[in-house]
Amino acid sequence: MKLATLRSSKRDGTLVVVSRDLSRAVAVPDIAPTLQAAIDEWNEVAPRLRAVYDRLNAGQVPNARPFDQAEAASPLPRAIQWCDGSVYTAHHQRMCAWRGIPMPDHVTQQPVIYQGGSDFFWGPREDIRFNDEAQGMDFEAEVAVITTDVPMGAKAKEIGPRILLMMLANDVSLRNLIPAEIARGFGAYQSKPSSSFSPVAVTLDELGDAWDGSRLHLPVVTTFRGAEFGRPNAGVDMHFGFPEIIAFAAETRDIGAGSIFGSGTVSNLDPAVGNSCITERRVVEAITTGESKTDYMRFGERVRIEVFDKDGQSVFGAIDQKVVKAN
Repeated sequence: MKLATLRSSKRDGTLVVVSRDLSRAVAVPDIAPTLQAAIDEWNEVAPRLRAVYDRLNAGQVPNARPFDQAEAASPLPRAIQWCDGSVYTAHHQRMCAWRGIPMPDHVTQQPVIYQGGSDFFWGPREDIRFNDEAQGMDFEAEVAVITTDVPMGAKAKEIGPRILLMMLANDVSLRNLIPAEIARGFGAYQSKPSSSFSPVAVTLDELGDAWDGSRLHLPVVTTFRGAEFGRPNAGVDMHFGFPEIIAFAAETRDIGAGSIFGSGTVSNLDPAVGNSCITERRVVEAITTGESKTDYMRFGERVRIEVFDKDGQSVFGAIDQKVVKAN
């Protein structure tokens, strides 16, 4: 099934069930007022939500309304935690080239993750505000999952049933702030402002054979400056799958229901598929032509991130955002 959160006067918005083709939606306050409330009681709530979903797809919900992606918040407007991985071999190679360092052995031995801010997420069609173009505003197109509770010490082979939903992410980065933060040795903070997620989160059964229990095997299409920027396949060159990422995070702690885990920038070794962030493109340009030509985002520019199934249907809806100067 497909679920979304419509913006409202409440911080966590209003949960709606969305039709498979993303055309219709219906609020379900008698089942769960918010997505977090649904996740908290998933075993009880999910069958009732699915019954609504089935009726909605059959055209049997008289109070359904058109679904406008512009009215959607991120599925979780704020979350228990946002833990982002970086598990694509090509992305590691290119980012190490950007930093001028050899690729460490450990990135293929265990997942690399960081804990980002989760108190506020941009909506998928909401302007991204930042202060200064000189900070190096970059998008990062990713795949993300939402979990139920995961106990400390859970093994990867046990994680599958605890992954409830999948969505897309734009993990915004301020690239020109990253080197100084890394040099201080205590991780990224100012260089990693709020992220955003797709209009819709979907249960894994909606993905069919594109989901293998660990990875999503569909291209993530990014459009920037009016042209396709990249379409790397999210299931290719992903060194660790989502169960491994989550199990690594759970080695020393319990994971709370409503936690979000990201894949990191989707990236393939084949340069012909393009890129999911500007920094990768700049590295490829520097290697192939001796000069990085693609500038970071400027005020007024847009980025669009979307995934299509084998029939050309948008799976999660589109993240489509403009960057603007903060007041």
